[in-house]
Amino acid sequence: MSIIPTWCPPSREHWELVTFLWQFFPIFTLFQWLVKYYPMGKTSTESTFNLPGKIGWATMEAPGFIMLLYLMYALPKQEGIESLPFTNWTMAALFTIHYIYRALISPLILNPSMSPIHISVWASALGFQLINATCIGGWLGGFGPTTQDEWTGAALRLELGLMIFAVGLLGNIYHDDDLREIRRAAARNQERKQKTQGEKGDGKSVDKVYMVPENGLFKLVLFPHYLCEWIEWGGFWMIGGMACVPARTFLINEVATMLPRALDGKQWYVERFGKEKIGSRKAIIPCII
Repeated sequence: MSIIPTWCPPSREHWELVTFLWQFFPIFTLFQWLVKYYPMGKTSTESTFNLPGKIGWATMEAPGFIMLLYLMYALPKQEGIESLPFTNWTMAALFTIHYIYRALISPLILNPSMSPIHISVWASALGFQLINATCIGGWLGGFGPTTQDEWTGAALRLELGLMIFAVGLLGNIYHDDDLREIRRAAARNQERKQKTQGEKGDGKSVDKVYMVPENGLFKLVLFPHYLCEWIEWGGFWMIGGMACVPARTFLINEVATMLPRALDGKQWYVERFGKEKIGSRKAIIPCII
């Protein structure tokens, strides 16, 4: 079923155009090096145009894997492909697993609370997800390899890529949970204090509690969850191979988007906790940056 004829799902011509233009996305991230305004997370601000953190995050991230799965279903019918190779579905599964965790489980189930997200950030992230999923979903759904024979000789690449992706995903989850524990601990302390004082809880969550995490790679960098996500998508690109332009572009676009945020985030930590507390920690890559 076509949602927007020749665009969703895309024709090969339109998919090639979008995939080509998407490679220039890093140009649009240059403003992040000049503008420190980023109204979400630690740097969220009060605004009429804010969305609740949990709902905002879920609705801007989930459309990506939904779009990819839709293209995996619709494109083969459009292109007359009877069935897609197992490896295509493996890559689609990895993408979906990551975003089910990132878009649904993490914000809606695991996170005790989330700061508001400005609608401008929400719209930008939603656009990123839909375009990125169109590029990757198009490649996997009919415009990339369409037979298992085209994956001949890729077994080692697949195994290594799967291992790298798994290491990145597990590292991402581990370090995310370390950040959550700071807020959970603050909530427990708040509840304990109220019980000691004989007060009743007011039902409010702990929204703005920040500390310098100390576990895992947090001993070396301040944003190891960013690094682990890059590792994930590096493994994903390895599985697809050098010819998988959408996977390569995704990794480059992630780095272009997240690197300036990590560097700004380090500065935020230094200003809040002091250079002595931050010590020799780098922003995102141990011993480098």
